[in-house]
Amino acid sequence: MAGRYDFPGMTDDRPLHASRPGLPVGGLGDLMASSGIRRVNVLAWRDLDDPEAGGSELHSHEVMRRWAAAGVEVTARTSVVAGRPPDHVRDGYRVIRRAGRYGVFPAAALAELGRRHGPRDALVEVWNGVPFLSPIWCRGPRMVFQHHHHGAMWPLVMPPLRAWFGSVLERRLAPPFYRYTPIVTLSASSRRELLANLGHRPEGVHVVEPGIHPRFRPEGKPEAAPLVLSVGRLMPSKGIDRLLEAVSLARQSVHDLRLEIVGEGPEEGALRQRATDLGISEAVQFRGRVDDEALVSAYRRAAVVASASVSEGWGMTLTEAAACGTPAVASDINGHRDAVQHGTSGLLATDRAGIAAALVEIAGNPARRAELAAGATRMATRFDWDRTATEAFRILASTVSHR
Repeated sequence: MAGRYDFPGMTDDRPLHASRPGLPVGGLGDLMASSGIRRVNVLAWRDLDDPEAGGSELHSHEVMRRWAAAGVEVTARTSVVAGRPPDHVRDGYRVIRRAGRYGVFPAAALAELGRRHGPRDALVEVWNGVPFLSPIWCRGPRMVFQHHHHGAMWPLVMPPLRAWFGSVLERRLAPPFYRYTPIVTLSASSRRELLANLGHRPEGVHVVEPGIHPRFRPEGKPEAAPLVLSVGRLMPSKGIDRLLEAVSLARQSVHDLRLEIVGEGPEEGALRQRATDLGISEAVQFRGRVDDEALVSAYRRAAVVASASVSEGWGMTLTEAAACGTPAVASDINGHRDAVQHGTSGLLATDRAGIAAALVEIAGNPARRAELAAGATRMATRFDWDRTATEAFRILASTVSHR
């Protein structure tokens, strides 16, 4: 399935199986050759080796490694990671780590202004809540990855004053500067959210769906005792406390239901205590961070993958699970509405009780689970990282002639 693009004047989210007008048609190599872009610098808050790395970092990595493999020199500028070298080459692209969590924003801008990392033909900014404000200081071809609006997340991860400032910066202060910079987001629902809350121009926001690694594929059968799987960073915005409550409710109907939590983060202690308070600690396993092989195995063993997150640009763990033939139960939010086809590849729910009911519907009914598993497998076939990287570069290439 091709990425969705918005022709001038188009304000809906209809999928278009064609390129935008004026852009070359062809594969990634053809696009690069015709664009004249040979070196791309990418600014991001975190990189894939960061302990707090998530879907945004995975997305950037999969795109950058493909651009590098196709012949573009890619340099990613991120913040320092404890125990990791300041300079590193990963899968063909260079990672430069300088400054801390907040210092990386001015430090990266100053480094680009001083050309400390060498010349560039184009710049890509990953706007993950806090922007680098690249349109103010960068001239030339550029593009932004912005996965979603962080409105609901600010008060969950920041003290009140910082949360207020971060929200105002994201919603009001920064967007006007990006008026003529292409924004790439992951889903149609996230696009609508960005337009409604940040005021981006409809013709400037493009949807390019993420891919799925080939390692995620169906094999074997789920465990006999139904398993609910949660994958992600243990932080307030992921809503794992609500998922624990939903599992507790669901166990009243599906008595042997279990929950396995993959991931690590600052909320682990509080979540363990919550499981104890709910009386389900014996049915909950915290596995921490696992390798790729163990993650694939977990997806395949689970009856259902679940997410009660309050804000997502997509639901990458949900589509990875879908590729393994595992249906999803997820909160009914922007991002999830595109990653899960409600009633076909999984179920969406609006609250704790709804999530519990959906878990019972799938984990307690093998026939229903099999039906949704088949739908999840079919849906997952449309996601391809090669296509994602190509369509993202197509948008970046469009800024060469435009400027």
